[in-house]
Amino acid sequence: MAGHQLLGKQGEALAVQWLVERGYTILHQNWRYSYYEIDIIASKSNVLHFIEVKTRRSKKYGLPEESVSDKKIENMMNASDEYQYRNPGWKRIQYDVMSITISNNIPAYYFIEDVYL
Repeated sequence: MAGHQLLGKQGEALAVQWLVERGYTILHQNWRYSYYEIDIIASKSNVLHFIEVKTRRSKKYGLPEESVSDKKIENMMNASDEYQYRNPGWKRIQYDVMSITISNNIPAYYFIEDVYL
């Protein structure tokens, strides 16, 4: 597995831990539909959260959250439509971005809630 893929997996594991510590229930990781993927699907307080995780080792190429494009959010929304079709009953949903920068093996988290295009 390439280094950036390992970093991505590490970031997703850190994100799951961070979310669970804050009361989220993790429903799925790396949920796929067609060629779309949602990194984390979680719930908290009757809200369904679709979460994109971005992880970097430095800010050399910008902050992790800056790499989440409009197209990525649009793809996440398309996949979430299918997820909701298969799992009906959710009255509230939101799209979130978890940004993690790991410097000297210490993660810094930035959670952006309720992202829209």
